[in-house]
Amino acid sequence: MDPQRKIQFLFCIHNHQPVGNFEHVFEEIFQKCYRPYFEVLDRFPHLKTAAHFTGPLLEWIKDHHPEYLSHLKEMVSAGRLEILSGGFYEPLLSTLPEEDAIGQIQMMNRFIREEFGCIPRGLWLAERIWTPDLPRIIAAAGIEYTVIDDTHFYYSGLEEREIHGYFVTEKQGRPLRVFPLIKALRYAIPFKLPHETIDYLRRARDEFGFAGVTYADDGEKFGSWPETYKWVYEEEWLSRFFSALEENRGWIETLTFGEYLDRHSPTGRIYLPMASYDEMMEWSLPTRANRRFHQLKVELKERGIEEEHYKVFLRGGQWDNFLTKYEEANNIHKKILHVSRKVKRLPLQEQESSGALRELYRGQCNCAQWHGLFGGLYLNYLRHALYHHLIAAENRVDARRDETFSLEVFDYNLDGREEVIVSQPTLNAYLAPACGGSLFELDYRPACFNLSNVLARREETYHQTIREALQGGNGPEGQPQSIHDIVKFKEQNLQAHLFYDRWPRYSFLDHFLAPQTPFAEFREGRFEPWGDFAGADYALVSTPGPADPNPAVLLRRSGRLGAPDTPVPATVEKKYIFSRNQAEMRVEYQVRNDGSAPVALRFGVEFNFTLLAGDAEDRFYFCPGKTLDANRMNSMGELEGVETIGLRDSWHKFQLTLSFNPSTRLWRFPVETVSQSEDGFERTYQGSCLLAHWPLDLAPGATARFAIRLQMAS
Repeated sequence: MDPQRKIQFLFCIHNHQPVGNFEHVFEEIFQKCYRPYFEVLDRFPHLKTAAHFTGPLLEWIKDHHPEYLSHLKEMVSAGRLEILSGGFYEPLLSTLPEEDAIGQIQMMNRFIREEFGCIPRGLWLAERIWTPDLPRIIAAAGIEYTVIDDTHFYYSGLEEREIHGYFVTEKQGRPLRVFPLIKALRYAIPFKLPHETIDYLRRARDEFGFAGVTYADDGEKFGSWPETYKWVYEEEWLSRFFSALEENRGWIETLTFGEYLDRHSPTGRIYLPMASYDEMMEWSLPTRANRRFHQLKVELKERGIEEEHYKVFLRGGQWDNFLTKYEEANNIHKKILHVSRKVKRLPLQEQESSGALRELYRGQCNCAQWHGLFGGLYLNYLRHALYHHLIAAENRVDARRDETFSLEVFDYNLDGREEVIVSQPTLNAYLAPACGGSLFELDYRPACFNLSNVLARREETYHQTIREALQGGNGPEGQPQSIHDIVKFKEQNLQAHLFYDRWPRYSFLDHFLAPQTPFAEFREGRFEPWGDFAGADYALVSTPGPADPNPAVLLRRSGRLGAPDTPVPATVEKKYIFSRNQAEMRVEYQVRNDGSAPVALRFGVEFNFTLLAGDAEDRFYFCPGKTLDANRMNSMGELEGVETIGLRDSWHKFQLTLSFNPSTRLWRFPVETVSQSEDGFERTYQGSCLLAHWPLDLAPGATARFAIRLQMAS
């Protein structure tokens, strides 16, 4: 190989902060990562690179550090920096209605044109989640190329020596260029010494004859990820890395993607399967399958079978699996689709002028819809942000259309069963007859707040790591470990908090319990049900007529209750009665013993609500006539003779109250999950569970009646 022949190195960073992240996090990461990265790069004027910034981050920078955008524009004008487009609020394009996907890209194209004075040619594909239909959609938005993992190319049957430069793919005649980014470089930069990347590029040139090699990954690796600020800046890894590239300018040339396209023909034509990066596809597997998949890879390694020999054939799941793995993720996604349909009822000009379209797009940010290495779905404030913007979009549409009360019955969550979707100016109430006749979304619309945004406790593959208390240390010679390899605990004894729920954390779930069931057993999910009603299928008996002044939805289930060895047939009816304009509802229960023997047990109705903060003085319980030893949302306890219990949010300025007839015994406790994040394993407050329960002694043929009123107010 000619030692003077150059290899082109395409270097790109992706900078992102999710919709709903805290203001101080934006500022901290800007100072630790985004600002110093370009300060170092400025010292190397001969290097050419690319960068992608997501919309939430660009909006924040424009408001707080406009001089930073001006500096980037100067670099673009000098030909040193190429800015990539993408979905503005970092959605997963393949999961959106096509009109929204194209609209998000066009919104970013406009921003780049206005702020940087250039027309973007390339696109950063969020989480590199690829589906075969994307070329048609991306090309329709005026984009020429994107960057995705070498994983996708291996799955198409290519070998390492064939994956370089860029390829052409198409859908229905709409072409798109795709650059494969190299996983080995993702793991080397910035965690290994600079010479190892130089060695890789030399091997790529000399052994494989590559003309172009791409690195593209999260910019947060350069200062924001654990331990990286010291390594990258204080110990000058980034400066040494850029120096190494400059010192080898005789045979390594840095180019922008656009320049490479203009100079080089494609490596070939390719059709790529649905895929993402390796880790994402593994995370998306159901927990047991994930565990088996990991074990299989361990066994292959122990047998001396190199990854190179099997990675073409061995792959995990796909991103869409998250929508079955986590019901809460599916609820967010289907809310996105539902609100998108509502927004499209307005003419395009009104969608934009009302602000509904931008609120919809903000609610489509991907981060809170899945969980892997980062907190993602487990971070309640990120989920809340999506709901907040989606409800705001609904509010703007309904204000334009003068919408009042509506009740729709259709398969909202696409599980093959019908849900009941109630909407009026002050609340949304979504009912799932097939899941215990429960309330799975309760929105207080004046505050754009979904109080039902509570994540269930479930087993995760990494919980076994917690049980085994495996500790991780730093890599050799003080180098930071890749974020994928760090094992760290943010508090001790996390294994004592590993409880798993049998049903989603919805409200108006109906329980029958043994008379002496301990509070702790219910709290930890270890109790034995004395009925088959919680989470089970209720029939939708009737819905209201269009002029009914008190619209009601009647649900019914015939099942069994009592001791497991001597159950009796029984029927539960519950009627949801709604107001047409007030943020309230009344739920009336009838429990009938259809058997020939008496039954004695406890009947309970479970509620799960969130005010987001478990230990904040401005979020608390109140109970008229009762004294609470602790009243914050992460408190737990038992109360007798409760007629009314309330949850007050002084930060968002509203409250919810539950009133019971007859008065009830009430248990309350926080719902806390144990999950992993980039900072380690942690316990996270998701919401608060309340169980109102009564003694129930039913003779054959007897019926007991209970009523609960739910009210919300500013």
